[in-house]
Amino acid sequence: MAGLYEDAFVEQLRQGLAGLTREWGLAKDCTVTTLNISENATFKAVDPSTGAPVILRVHRPGYHAPDEIASELNWILALRDEGIVATPKPLARKDGGYIGSMVAAGDVRHVVAFEFMSGSEPAQGDSIKPGFRELGRISARLHRHARTWQRPNDFRRKTWNFESMLGSAPLWGDWREALGLEADGLAVLERTSRSLQQALATFGEGPERFGLVHADLRLANLLVDSDRLGVIDFDDCGFSWFIYDFASAVSFFEDDPIVPELQDAWVEGYRSVEPLSAADVAFIPTFVMLRRLLLTAWVASHAETPTAQALGTAFTDGTVRLADAFLSKSER
Repeated sequence: MAGLYEDAFVEQLRQGLAGLTREWGLAKDCTVTTLNISENATFKAVDPSTGAPVILRVHRPGYHAPDEIASELNWILALRDEGIVATPKPLARKDGGYIGSMVAAGDVRHVVAFEFMSGSEPAQGDSIKPGFRELGRISARLHRHARTWQRPNDFRRKTWNFESMLGSAPLWGDWREALGLEADGLAVLERTSRSLQQALATFGEGPERFGLVHADLRLANLLVDSDRLGVIDFDDCGFSWFIYDFASAVSFFEDDPIVPELQDAWVEGYRSVEPLSAADVAFIPTFVMLRRLLLTAWVASHAETPTAQALGTAFTDGTVRLADAFLSKSER
């Protein structure tokens, strides 16, 4: 694997973690294995004395500062305390803190630990519709909590709006660098970006529509175990539009014909917990397009990750087709 997370570097991280696990009270001889490489590198540590696995997340440098990471963990702890969502517990180190660190390739890498949560990623297809109904209920509970929770004074998370997604200072890179993007596709996406900017300015960022959200409810961040739907990885949580959470849930398959049915299921579940206006529902496809263009930038700027490598230029081609369809409806 080329780039930041080349195989030799992932092994360096794994070995570094092996010397760090005792900070969380794990045995010196615990086994550390690679679990997932995406924005961050995630590992599983198993203490041979207990057999209990612990999840260790090593943060990508230059993305989240320690106070942002602490804020994520604060929200998770509050959600767990109030029974809002099934999500793994952040684990404190022996000194009471939650964030460890190590140096790798000259960069300080922040490390956090979570309890292991059982379950498997939902499979794409018709069988996922009931899960999206439940995800709608979970999303509504998350948003209700976000609207009323008294955040700590030092709470700090990123804002996901047009400027930070597709504007002049994009957090995940410039979509114009998309893999294999040619002149015709560039023109389509430029029109789409302008259309999104205008639409989002009209939709607005009022407190009834914009607040603290998970922002990455994609299938890989959901764990199904019997009748329980768990939510993991709040690493991208921040301030954005509430209904953006649906768009993030259909990440990487935004052009699948099943998406409108999943939207209906999500909205039905959401409305069983909290109100959702017809105007908001009508805007959901706009956020799906926004998310797809954002992910197209992510794939280009994270080309070393397994996800980006598996998607390749075909993902860019799909984005252009989706944008064509979006424009044909929005420009009527």
